[in-house]
Amino acid sequence: MIVLLPPSETKAEGGAGVYDPAALGFPSLRGRRRTAAAALKRVPLAEAPGVLKLGARNAHEARWNRELSTGAALPAVDRYTGVLYDGLAAGALPAEARRWLDEHVVIASALFGLLRASDPIPLYRLSGSTALPGLPLKAHWRDAVSAAIAATGEWVLDARSEAYVALGPAPAGSAFLAVETAEGRALNHFNKHAKGELVRALATTGAEAGSRNELLAWAQRYGVALEPRGDADLVLRV
Repeated sequence: MIVLLPPSETKAEGGAGVYDPAALGFPSLRGRRRTAAAALKRVPLAEAPGVLKLGARNAHEARWNRELSTGAALPAVDRYTGVLYDGLAAGALPAEARRWLDEHVVIASALFGLLRASDPIPLYRLSGSTALPGLPLKAHWRDAVSAAIAATGEWVLDARSEAYVALGPAPAGSAFLAVETAEGRALNHFNKHAKGELVRALATTGAEAGSRNELLAWAQRYGVALEPRGDADLVLRV
């Protein structure tokens, strides 16, 4: 099983060592990562806040993209912060659960394509919805990311947001995860937190599932309100 997660616009600063692109998983994406990084660095600093949709409070984050090759690295699951990653709370997980994350969690990225949870990455700023001059992100990543996901041969639980699904749809037979209230109302803020909590539960129980039915059986065993939707997808009730 692979759980596909979106990244986060907010990121933890700091890290240890210098970022090494060769240390990342999914080596089939290396060339496209170099192309995306080069396109990002070509955006003039004066224009970067507008291109990256940064406000006055976080305009300084545009400089992160100038320091990709020299910046300190953190594992992706620790670099990303925000609501989903608060729910996951990877830093507080025991070593065995952290190993589960690295084996089963894949994080989408507009800059890196796909990342394993432990892949060491620098600070950067680029969202999946950014109109990056000279490089349409959807066309750049779509086929390569989809192929890389399919090449794992694993059943996929897709918990990404729409912007990142567009950068590389999961193979047929994957399950897309929605989060709703018991009354069927879709959520936003709590959607992300619930997804993080679900991944935390999967990691701490060492879940193994090769199909939707197997994941539903796990959910029933551990009292997780996960339900089938249609022929393939899943709904998490909160």
